[in-house]
Amino acid sequence: MESDTCIATPHAAVPRQVQPDFAAIKAKQQSTWASGDFAVIGTTLQIVGESLAEAADVRAGERVLDVAAGNGNATLAAARRFAQVTSTDYVPALLDKGRVRAHADGLSVQFQVADAEELPFDDGSFDAVLSTFGAMFTPDHGRPAREMLRVLRDGGRIGLANWTPEGFIGRLFKVIGAHVPPPAGLKSPALWGTEPHIVELFGPRAAQIRCERRIFNFRYRSAAHWLQVFRDYYGPTLKAFAALDAAGQQALERDITALLEEMNTAGAASLVVPGEYLEVVITKH
Repeated sequence: MESDTCIATPHAAVPRQVQPDFAAIKAKQQSTWASGDFAVIGTTLQIVGESLAEAADVRAGERVLDVAAGNGNATLAAARRFAQVTSTDYVPALLDKGRVRAHADGLSVQFQVADAEELPFDDGSFDAVLSTFGAMFTPDHGRPAREMLRVLRDGGRIGLANWTPEGFIGRLFKVIGAHVPPPAGLKSPALWGTEPHIVELFGPRAAQIRCERRIFNFRYRSAAHWLQVFRDYYGPTLKAFAALDAAGQQALERDITALLEEMNTAGAASLVVPGEYLEVVITKH
């Protein structure tokens, strides 16, 4: 009988789920995003912020919060639509980049250092909350989801742009993770690019969830050019290479180059790599 088997092996090892040290992981992530200069890459993603502002139907006069805003793509898109925008990130240097961009465009934006997992705003303070490739990188997925819902008024909208697991960035995460494993027990940020995970995080408080798969094209001179830019300026890639010895760096470079060349649609003369992401619009009850 099965019950007898269980009693006969009381000392058998029972797998335990590893509980990540979220505080330590967050501190490391903050250091990672502060390294390099993400704004160099972030500005190339501006079209995603514009698309998201349209999908979320951002309107003039609305109170809009950009969470994990980076250098402000969704921030600028909402401000161009004459919304009252508050741009937040936990890396002050990235907000400084957004501030310079807003000033150059003559846009009025409030900038505030804030953690996506603990937003310093009252319940129902905003008509819309946006995040482009930002909230998805928080270590504890449930916390930013609850916080975005909390600070959003009833009937308001949350707009998200999240890389998918099957797309280029999702596959890049897997390549890097094979060389520099992520912390044990940590959920992949690419889960935010799946409909079931979005429903799990937001469904109980949502009147409606709309998901659409979209493409952002990474356009560079060559695979070597992409790799140079991302090694120099993109924190996660910069830190991954820094964590490896010379042989490990060569192996990671080889595997990333192979992925880029596999996904390149431009032929030998240039590099165009389609990056799939999930565009999500959630309407709160």
